[in-house]
Amino acid sequence: ADVCIVGAGFTGLWTAYHLRRADPTLRVAVVERETAGFGASGRNGGWCSALFPVQSMAPAMRAALSATIDDIDAACHAEGIDCDLAKAGSLELATTAAQLTRLRAALPAAPAAAITGPSAPAGESAPTGESAPRWLDADQAARLIRVPGALGGILDPQCAALHPLKLVRGLAAAVQHHGAELFEHSPAQRIEPGRVVLADGEIQASAIVRATEGYTAALPGLRRDLVPLYSLIIATEPLPESVWAEIGWNRRVTLSDGRRLVVHAQRSADGRIVLGGRGAPYHFGSRTSPAFDSSPAVFEHLRRTLATLFPAAANARITHRWGGPLGVPRGWTPGVSFDPDTGLAWAGGYIGDGVTAAALAGRTLADLIRGHRSPRTELPWVVNHRRPWEPEPARWLGINAGRLLAAATDARENRTGRP
Repeated sequence: ADVCIVGAGFTGLWTAYHLRRADPTLRVAVVERETAGFGASGRNGGWCSALFPVQSMAPAMRAALSATIDDIDAACHAEGIDCDLAKAGSLELATTAAQLTRLRAALPAAPAAAITGPSAPAGESAPTGESAPRWLDADQAARLIRVPGALGGILDPQCAALHPLKLVRGLAAAVQHHGAELFEHSPAQRIEPGRVVLADGEIQASAIVRATEGYTAALPGLRRDLVPLYSLIIATEPLPESVWAEIGWNRRVTLSDGRRLVVHAQRSADGRIVLGGRGAPYHFGSRTSPAFDSSPAVFEHLRRTLATLFPAAANARITHRWGGPLGVPRGWTPGVSFDPDTGLAWAGGYIGDGVTAAALAGRTLADLIRGHRSPRTELPWVVNHRRPWEPEPARWLGINAGRLLAAATDARENRTGRP
């Protein structure tokens, strides 16, 4: 092949898609250990947002990520991918005085939003115009979603809710339609300049893309590149309109609050509350296993959180529980890289905000591999290297201590009301 991509998640598939769209003569092969979307791309909470974890880079990245949300929507229309996408924004609520202090400090000069009149119907896009995050007081926030005790929050118009597995499977079909080859159940055992070694053969290519995210540590020499942290999710049964009316969640605005141990929620197109969050332990040696996809304690914590945020849905039946690893770099900064001398490229480390970022990364990698200079290739996350994680046992001790500290901080803030 001309380009071999390891990993058939969002990063790998968007790279293949944009390579073939830009140059249909390129021979592009994608190899995947399991099936397309098996990892975080098919298991996430369905936020397609302009969020970026590094504040110093966020202004430069936001415009590109915001445009990418619209690019994803356009690609879905062009390729006939129905992934339940609805761009209605995201709302980060303050549910305690401590959270209120923290969120207000994040937007010291933000104007109040003009949220008036009844909420728009489910699935309708947020009002166009002002695209910057802005502050809502308690009454304004309640017109979008009624959460007991909410004191206000930040409304970010640049977010869409979607069904991630529908998107990644549709993207895999589009990639093949445009002429790239997809080899599922073909685990890469080793990546070297010029070739990818498989269990029963190899693919030779002048450019090789590593798009393995939370499973990167399984590859030789990459144990300390990204750590796999597990995020878990629950989904309710479809809720009756009476419950939605009580919650007041009419548009498909995505929801989080200001706690440190992150939770996130969306109203799905088929009328479920899908709620996820962190809290599962990091496993020694950056191990991943299907057994780690489930944690009864975390699932119960999420169920209690759902009941607290949405008392009207407290008795709803939980029909789905799942989880999986996401990739976290040591510097907490996602990145994109291509070395023209070796032909080796990589992208990832999205820390759970990868639906939009992976699409931007894929298009950026397509530019870099083709030698095409663009505004994307000048973004600050295009780097040559990244700092490795510490060796074990320091890695295990530090990550799990941070996880426990975040939970303890949330508990203390809830108890005392002080940041």
